[in-house]
Amino acid sequence: MSELIMLILYCALLGSGVGFLAGLLGIGGGLVIVPVLSIILLHFEILPAEQVVIAAIATSLASILFTSTSSAIAHHKNGNVPWELAPWVMTGVALGALISGFLAALLPENIVRIVFAVTVVVIAIKMFFSSKSTPYERGMPNKGLLTILTTITGGISAMIGIGGGALLVPLLTFFSVNMKKAIGCASACGIVIALFGSIGYISSGSGHFSLEDGFAGFVYLPALFGIICTSWFTAPLGAKGTHYLPVSLIKKIFAALLLATAVKMIMY
Repeated sequence: MSELIMLILYCALLGSGVGFLAGLLGIGGGLVIVPVLSIILLHFEILPAEQVVIAAIATSLASILFTSTSSAIAHHKNGNVPWELAPWVMTGVALGALISGFLAALLPENIVRIVFAVTVVVIAIKMFFSSKSTPYERGMPNKGLLTILTTITGGISAMIGIGGGALLVPLLTFFSVNMKKAIGCASACGIVIALFGSIGYISSGSGHFSLEDGFAGFVYLPALFGIICTSWFTAPLGAKGTHYLPVSLIKKIFAALLLATAVKMIMY
């Protein structure tokens, strides 16, 4: 069996897991894809080691475009996407993701990796200790401030290759949005982050790799194919789980996943 086929199979297995998690937690799957895909790309020696992480991030974002679409459709069917709020959030994350997609390619690989690890550790700690019910209700900020906050969220998300749920869900729940609604909104916004972030990574990486080598900018197409061929089908299963599982349990799963992923990235 050729190495390319083996790589696609590994990525398909990865996609089946991240698709379920994307639907369950609204995270797009990038928190898992980036460290695992980095290991896969290193194993098969697809590209120089110093460019592995940025290729994994770019490929993760491209796959999230499909995974989040599947997840968002399922959450919409379950009535878990707050469309009165989503357009304002989407505007911010789109702007942040587009800018970040260009800027991340200019940063050293170790800086991007450290940003990834530190960000998810902070999110995990916050989410774990907020797994109990919110002690009091907070109102949503005005639409302008919300757009600014989500622009920052989208920028960080695109920089570290995630769909945004890891940042958007804690942000929205902080303002007393129901956990399941926050996950549904994050799934829908993951589409926007992935689209605009991918545009940035494809454009900025076009001078580094060619389509003949299997790349669209920094996006490695065989890995992308492997991930989306399974994640599209498993994301709705995770979304269905969100509809039935207790909110406190979902938050604890969310926090544990973030911590495990951060440790992997730091040890990489």
